[in-house]
Amino acid sequence: MTRAGAQRRELQASLEGNTGRVMEGRYKDYRIRFSPGWVEVVQDDVTVPSRRALITGATGLLGRAVYKEFKENSWHVLGCGYSRARPRFECLNLLDEAAVKALIQDFKPHVIIHCAAERRPDIVESQPELASLLNVVASENLAKVAAGVGAFLIYVSSDYVFDGTSPPYREDSIPHPLNLYGKTKLDGERAVLQNNEGAAVLRVPVMYGDVEKLSESAVTILFDKVQFSNKSANMDHCQQRFPTHVKDVATVCLQLTERKIQDPSIKGIYHWSGNEQMTKYEIACAMADAFNLPSSHLRPITDEPVGATPRPWNPQLDCSKLEKMGIGQRTPFRVGIRETLWPFLVDKRWRQTVFH
Repeated sequence: MTRAGAQRRELQASLEGNTGRVMEGRYKDYRIRFSPGWVEVVQDDVTVPSRRALITGATGLLGRAVYKEFKENSWHVLGCGYSRARPRFECLNLLDEAAVKALIQDFKPHVIIHCAAERRPDIVESQPELASLLNVVASENLAKVAAGVGAFLIYVSSDYVFDGTSPPYREDSIPHPLNLYGKTKLDGERAVLQNNEGAAVLRVPVMYGDVEKLSESAVTILFDKVQFSNKSANMDHCQQRFPTHVKDVATVCLQLTERKIQDPSIKGIYHWSGNEQMTKYEIACAMADAFNLPSSHLRPITDEPVGATPRPWNPQLDCSKLEKMGIGQRTPFRVGIRETLWPFLVDKRWRQTVFH
């Protein structure tokens, strides 16, 4: 092993201590610099941020965005996942109470953003016990442990806690979920707030963003039907949606956290949402428009689907509480969806006329 390699290994061990996770502070690091005729070891200063954030569900669509947002704003971030965790994130089974407690007591986060959830309504209906364990029981345990170490907990919830009959919904509106997914998220909210009086609940609608595959979001999954126009595609033109970019939700999480540091009264329920109201059909047409694709093959269906998991007609969230606090940002849908879907566009020849 080279001298620089040995020094780097020594440094890493000293930073991690017995935990395997880097501690905050200012340290020396070493790197090898190659120049014509010689090789030298260069010493650099390394500063590890003192503010610590723990992100559950960091492998998921929202979790990745939250992890990135905190990381880019000088937080020391530990991301947790399960089946897809390694090698980038910590592997943590949220149903293992002892493991959760040990990790949190070890890392001592200032904030925990709880993004992990079973978010697919149809899966929740078919696997209710497992969904309840993740959405409710694991959330309750996190709330208790977070309270024990004094960490601010943000529980990410859903607009599906409402039935969609009387929008827009304020934070103090009476919840009435139509399906089991909405019920488990509501039960999770209550478990968190009952066991951690300083925690916050952030309700959000359907989200999209930098997906790893189109099926990762209920928004982006429509794109293949949009760009493959050789056959007609039926699109729901009944239920109202408010597609929201995950980076906007991540920004709200960061802003809420930084406000909490200054103001301990930050707690309770908050709403954030995009403000462009669209049906699934209108979302698909907007995608087509963003990429100059035909949309005549898309067929709007105004009848309610038969036999499907019930969903709220219009669960629009009133976001004025956060807006009055100066918190939040909104990415225009056509801008956000173009950035999101560009890697999945089959025929990119149009780009010269659209971007230039």
